[in-house]
Amino acid sequence: MKKVLLISQNFYPEIGSASNRIKNIYLLLRDRGFEVNVLTTAPTYPNRNLYEEGNFWDHSELNEDDKIHRVKIKNKKYSRNILNRLLYYLEMAIRMVFFVLLNRNKYDVVFVTSPPIFVAIVGLIAKYRYKAKLILDIRDLWPESLKGVGVFNYAFIINIFKKIETLLYAKASSIIVNSQGFIEHIVAKSQKFADKITYIPNGARRKEIKVSTNEADSFKVIYAGNIGLAQDNELIKELAKELNTKKIELTIIGYGIRRESLVDYIKENQLENINFVKPTTRQECFEIISNHQIGIVTLVNEDVFETVLPGKVIDYMTCGVPMVASVSGFSKAIIEKERTGFVSENQDVDELIAFIAELQENKKLRQEMSGNGKRYVEQKFLWEDNIDTLVKILT
Repeated sequence: MKKVLLISQNFYPEIGSASNRIKNIYLLLRDRGFEVNVLTTAPTYPNRNLYEEGNFWDHSELNEDDKIHRVKIKNKKYSRNILNRLLYYLEMAIRMVFFVLLNRNKYDVVFVTSPPIFVAIVGLIAKYRYKAKLILDIRDLWPESLKGVGVFNYAFIINIFKKIETLLYAKASSIIVNSQGFIEHIVAKSQKFADKITYIPNGARRKEIKVSTNEADSFKVIYAGNIGLAQDNELIKELAKELNTKKIELTIIGYGIRRESLVDYIKENQLENINFVKPTTRQECFEIISNHQIGIVTLVNEDVFETVLPGKVIDYMTCGVPMVASVSGFSKAIIEKERTGFVSENQDVDELIAFIAELQENKKLRQEMSGNGKRYVEQKFLWEDNIDTLVKILT
């Protein structure tokens, strides 16, 4: 059976879509008989201290797994300073390259997931070190997303990253994308890449789909996920203020570099109906989401994010929670086509509040959207089904 090396910055027990994606790929490939190793970092997302709590280490088999190799990074990534982040990525890449050069194992396939692009470069080096097939997994368009959040405008360096991006596409045997919105961007680099591209979305396991009817004695709204540079923090603040005025409870399970800014805003404005829940395990997070009637999704209004499908969109559908979203492009198309929620493209708080009010008053519509979401996950986003696509590529 083929030997596979998975290379990823994020992995169990870290929270977030990237970690969950690679964890599922690892477990399911192993179950299909592949000999799989993982090269990753010690958990740091969103911060190191979070993983000192034992509840995140909830998979005893993975805790003892000697096929998982972790490099420790001294620099702190989650700084507001983008240059500090780049230093973190550079250190991570160097430490991973040392592992690749010193590791005497042989691999048939190197599967590397990006961003960051630095990890993808490690995958390219591993391809030549092991004389292996390279599968490049694209979860976000990098460096396009750097420009999208407006924090890195060094044109010379961006252009270097773009050349590296094109080189990686050229050297990969296969390119996996987790959003169909990425395909046009990649093919625009070269038509030669078109035949390499395969769509494998983020997803859920069958056991995670909730059987709840999305009903409870009270009406509650939730925001679950990253509060970072791409999530339109100002819009979240405005929504929180309006929901508080209308006495609608908002729960925030948030993490990311703009979380503290949001916490301070809630305190300063004495928004009593806004409740923060500290980051928790995926299972516990899904239990909390399932006890709410609406999920909020936001992205900043930049062209690059029209290609993105946020992980929370799939999570809300898995839990049977209708969405009220401020998104565009690919995300908007799915939410509207599958009737799993309402979408405003214009960052219009009044429109979003009107959507929430409509769902609050219409129990039948909530139940319909809840069922639509769970059915769509079962049809398109089950890892147990979608792993077959990757298995075909590997064999």
